[in-house]
Amino acid sequence: MNKILPSASETPALETATGNPVATPVKAKSGGFAHLVYVLRENPVTALAFAMFGVLIFAAVFGPSIVPYDPLATDATSVLQPPSLTHWFGTDNLGRDVFSRVVVATRLDLVISVAAVALSFVIGSFLGAVAGYRGGWTDITLNRVLDTIMAFPLFVLAMGVVAALGNSVANIIYATAIINIPFYARLVRAEVNIRRNAGFTLAAKLSGNSDARILALHIFPNALPPMMVQVSLNLGWAILNAAGLSFIGLGVRPPTPEWGIMVAEGANFIVSGEWWMALFPGLSLMIAVLTFNLMGDGLRDIVDPRRRT
Repeated sequence: MNKILPSASETPALETATGNPVATPVKAKSGGFAHLVYVLRENPVTALAFAMFGVLIFAAVFGPSIVPYDPLATDATSVLQPPSLTHWFGTDNLGRDVFSRVVVATRLDLVISVAAVALSFVIGSFLGAVAGYRGGWTDITLNRVLDTIMAFPLFVLAMGVVAALGNSVANIIYATAIINIPFYARLVRAEVNIRRNAGFTLAAKLSGNSDARILALHIFPNALPPMMVQVSLNLGWAILNAAGLSFIGLGVRPPTPEWGIMVAEGANFIVSGEWWMALFPGLSLMIAVLTFNLMGDGLRDIVDPRRRT
């Protein structure tokens, strides 16, 4: 009887069964870094957004060390100078270099945004996961609390929290986190509620996994893709919220460089023709929010388990 040779597609499996070394298949090159590169190459807009985010991170980390002027130093001889080779973004009413202040302010605004979103992400995800998995009175109670928070205009609620606690950076972070918690809690609750009786969840229970392990390793990763879109949006909203609080005098206190404060100070000089004082901080704020909004689809694709092929 003639010996039937295995096909090319069956050869790796037969060799593995016998214990012999197997050449790595071409499709096995699907690690985390390879998947990231694939997502960035597939969507040029996402690659551009991550490049812009890298510029923001660079400015936040190294900005205070590379700016040409001290952002707090005043100069009475250089008051309200327009943009030039000496002062790229001009100077303000105290002679401070606007470019240096805009670059240095990047760190503070990113810290407020990232810290607030991280805090709301952790708290909201935990509450939503527990409510969606347990159901019953736990779910009902959480929904009523979230309804109470969302019954207020969110920016007005943030104003009230900061006004009650004091206008410090920590309180701005807490206020921004509080108004963002319902977004994550509701989103995670819906995703967990859909998957708590799915086949892979029941199989994990039959395998002896605890509820916490099932939530953390089986259900929650499948809820991450839509949450990444929400994270990117909330990062932009958090920066706008911090800038808005500073604009009305409830945010970071001057003379600390912060985009909202700089826009508020520059608004008083637009009529007299000193447009650069408000334009460049406002433009930086717009670019940061646009960057985070464009990153949403890319973050979703990166963490989506179904796209890891």
